[in-house]
Amino acid sequence: MTRVTVIEIEGCLASGAAITHDVMATANQISKTAKRTLPFDVTTVRLGPRRKRERLRGADLVIVPGLGLGVASADELDAKLKSPACRRACDMLAQSFEAGAALAAACASTFLLAETGLLDGRRATTTWWLGPLFRERYPMVELASDRIVVPDWPIATGGAAMAQMDLMLAIVGKFAGPKLANACANYLLLDERRSQVPFMAINYLASQDPKIAKAEKWVRENIARDFAMEELAEAVALAPRTFARRIAATCGVSPIQFVQRIRLETARYLLETTRLSVDQISRQVGYAEPSTLRRLIRRDTKHSPAHFRPAA
Repeated sequence: MTRVTVIEIEGCLASGAAITHDVMATANQISKTAKRTLPFDVTTVRLGPRRKRERLRGADLVIVPGLGLGVASADELDAKLKSPACRRACDMLAQSFEAGAALAAACASTFLLAETGLLDGRRATTTWWLGPLFRERYPMVELASDRIVVPDWPIATGGAAMAQMDLMLAIVGKFAGPKLANACANYLLLDERRSQVPFMAINYLASQDPKIAKAEKWVRENIARDFAMEELAEAVALAPRTFARRIAATCGVSPIQFVQRIRLETARYLLETTRLSVDQISRQVGYAEPSTLRRLIRRDTKHSPAHFRPAA
């Protein structure tokens, strides 16, 4: 049986905390029904503004659900991380890891793990819209902001808020086996998701750098024609290598992926709001071959273009 401690910081996402407990309760119930040993023994520690002498006793795994609301900007997140509850959580995470516990966090709580230094030299993910800030604050972490879950055990991280579901299934798979993880997914009607890319708003990320925002505008104005990445870089007065670095820092993607995201976002909008054929939409977003658009949509969303058509 894995001894699990869930650290719930005051104001944490209620949905994230609920998902954490629901998945482990489901795993235990399925195991109980099958007359097997329960896989998880769960304890909850709640941290608020008042300092309490909470101790994690013998945890094999410590999970921190997302920090919740009030972290919409760099200043708000910085203030949150400096709060007594978050500082205490960081201490508990570091102490638990030193004692041999595995750690897991999703959404903005991944910043708590990074604050401890335990993610330095490791791969991790975080909520996609905080990716640029994460890279700036923690350059020693190999951030894969496109991934929903990065299970770099003994530390695992998850992306945006609802990635807590995916993180918990990864935890069940790690500590109780893939068969039980699949059973939990089926019982809770959860689909496997590997990437945050289909959910990323590229215009939100691009707006954080004037040059990249200008590049986004240029791509949208020239979306119907073929162009080289060098031409795009020249349009915003940056050398190609500098442009690639700026895009990676701001959006977490390469220049080619940046253009693809804009084309796919536009294609999805046209599929959802017009009666244009896939062939017509393909040409409008710069793909000479409709098969290319179909392949990219299926790769990123696991659906065909027809899935995005409005119901008749």
